[in-house]
Amino acid sequence: MARIIIYLAFLITSTLFAQTDEKLKVKKTVDIFFEGFHKGDTALMKSVMSDKIILQTAYRNKEGKDILVTDMPNTLIHAIAQRPDKQKWDERLLDYNIQVDGNMANAWTPYEFWLNDEFSHCGVNSFQLFKEGEQWRIIYLIDTRRRKDCN
Repeated sequence: MARIIIYLAFLITSTLFAQTDEKLKVKKTVDIFFEGFHKGDTALMKSVMSDKIILQTAYRNKEGKDILVTDMPNTLIHAIAQRPDKQKWDERLLDYNIQVDGNMANAWTPYEFWLNDEFSHCGVNSFQLFKEGEQWRIIYLIDTRRRKDCN
C-alpha cells in the first residue's frame, strides 16, 4: 500500500513539473515574439509564428460599435519592418496566464502599449499556440484595444 501511495505521489509531482516546464516554454515563445517586435526583427518574430497564423483585433469604435479586424500576417511583418527608426513601440506585458493541454496552449497577456514613451492604449493579447515536435508556434493571435478603463 505504501508503494502505491509513493508511486501516485511521484506520478502527480512529475506531471505538475512537466506542465510547468511546458508553460515556461510557451512563455518563452511569447517573449521571443515580443523581443522581435520591439527590435524590429521580423525573422525572430517569424521563428515562433506558424506560416498559417491568424491575426485579429477587437475594439469598439468612436460610435460605440464593436469591430473585429482580421489582418494578413504580412501586414504585421511589413509594419514592423517599415517602422521608422525614430518610432519606439513598447508593448508592456503586465501578466501571463498560460494554459497547456498536450500540444495546445493559450497565453492570455494583458498589456499597455506605449508609443515614443507616451501611453497609447491597453488591452489583452490572446495567443493560441500549437506544439510542432518540440517547438511551440503561435497559430492565432487576437488582441483587444482601448484607450481608457485600463485598470
